[in-house]
Amino acid sequence: MIKFRNVFLAAIAIALACPAASSKLPKFNYRKLQRQAAKEYLKPISPGYEGNNPFWNGYSIKFTYAPAFDFKEVGGARKYLYTLRKGEQEWTFKDDKPYHCLAPVWNKIPAGDVVLKVEAIDKKGKVICLVGERKFIRDFPFTGNYPGPVRSYKEAAIKALLFIHNLPAIQNWKTQNVPDMSYKLNTYPAKSIGGTIRCEMLLAKLIPSLREDAIAIARSAGDFLIRESQPADAPLAYFPPTYYGGLHASAYNEGKMMSMEATKASNALLDLYDETGDRKYYDQVIGILDTYRKLQRKDGSFPIKLVVATGEPDNDVCARLHPILGLARRIHDQYGVNDYEAMRLAGEKWMNTEAFKDFDMVAQFEDISAKNEPYKDQTHWTCVPYATYMLNSGLISKENLKVARLLIAFGEDQFTNWESFPNDDGLKTYYTPGVVEQFYYRTPIDDSAASMASAWMALYEETGDRLSLAKAKALMDEVTKVQIPESGLIPTAWEWYPSWRFHADQIWISCCYITCNTLLRFAEIAEPGCIPFKPTFWF
Repeated sequence: MIKFRNVFLAAIAIALACPAASSKLPKFNYRKLQRQAAKEYLKPISPGYEGNNPFWNGYSIKFTYAPAFDFKEVGGARKYLYTLRKGEQEWTFKDDKPYHCLAPVWNKIPAGDVVLKVEAIDKKGKVICLVGERKFIRDFPFTGNYPGPVRSYKEAAIKALLFIHNLPAIQNWKTQNVPDMSYKLNTYPAKSIGGTIRCEMLLAKLIPSLREDAIAIARSAGDFLIRESQPADAPLAYFPPTYYGGLHASAYNEGKMMSMEATKASNALLDLYDETGDRKYYDQVIGILDTYRKLQRKDGSFPIKLVVATGEPDNDVCARLHPILGLARRIHDQYGVNDYEAMRLAGEKWMNTEAFKDFDMVAQFEDISAKNEPYKDQTHWTCVPYATYMLNSGLISKENLKVARLLIAFGEDQFTNWESFPNDDGLKTYYTPGVVEQFYYRTPIDDSAASMASAWMALYEETGDRLSLAKAKALMDEVTKVQIPESGLIPTAWEWYPSWRFHADQIWISCCYITCNTLLRFAEIAEPGCIPFKPTFWF
């Protein structure tokens, strides 16, 4: 305990010894930013009436941007009367179509539960019939006047990494060559053990006194991933397991792999190679990339789930490709390897032409079924990281910039909560600003906030848009406020319940890595030179 306390205090001293004593962030005129946000919220997000895609929001429950709904025209109607009610308040307007967006009154409606009715009226103004009705939440807009951080972003990252480092399941790697399954999320090794390695490699860079310890842990974990990976002559050669130990949720995952999960382990092994120079970690990643190249279809797509024994697709769902595109870009940009550029470019082409054609941002998590009813379970994870990928290209086209803005707006509209509503007891049970994970799990998650913040950071760096930077800052500030100061824990789920801080097995280490890396990236924006290395976007 004394040794840990001394190391912890030394780490915090390092965190505070930042050469830039004051923030380099621009001053925010929040009234101006609020006006800009309000104007942007009047533009609907890829509404079905534009003809680019179907109406996608049939299962949506909340909106920050003015929505439009799939109400059908009625014969004999001259106009359509839109009536929105919130309690005793009412707003109306008329339109030629029943499916246009609510922009005429949107910014007049305060946050809360809203009922929309659209009625067909004849040339005399008489109501013919009710065309459609919809209940939804008009969500809080971005205001910017949120409390600032309670500690520096770098300090928050270091404290969180130290919390992970000192978990018994992580320390186990120093004496054991298999995962401690008391941390149940090790049942997702590519993700969780890959996240362990990445956290340890960040710690090794940030705290030199812990470098040897961190590398020992990461080596043991990395060696396990290699041992458990498919042999060189297997259909899925070199791929690490998506599932391990029999603790994962569903029987339909037995004997399967999620195709994009291997990228998480690959980036971890590259981090380990960067710190140690041990070629076996790099060679393993090259083997994985060779298998990816064989799996890619002629149209540039990849299957989402694979049968381990045969390497064949388990279903007809296509994966969203930002993880493999990011890995291929890293191997090219950092190591000068051109062998996978054709694969990457073909994947980009498929993403740009096919992936968002229906605007169905279907969830693709490893612990749920990969086949869902269209639009029923959407998530920002299938689109916002691709926006970050495009923005981080170094040279983005005007068309891709437009798409990136659209995808980020979708992530804000459907998943970002700038404020929360109290429950019947008057308690706000969700910490905000925050970002929920998906329709099926409407809980704010730490790396979901990091995902949105990273996209806004990239948009700011590309365009200079201060509203994007202010939104990223609001989310990163909230990370520091949610963090438990005594332990350094950044909770994965940002919901309040009495025992949440005591459940280590509810902390997703992979999420913590993403959050810490994003904190460090924001620290570099806020205080250039504060980090002894250049944090990169993750994929």
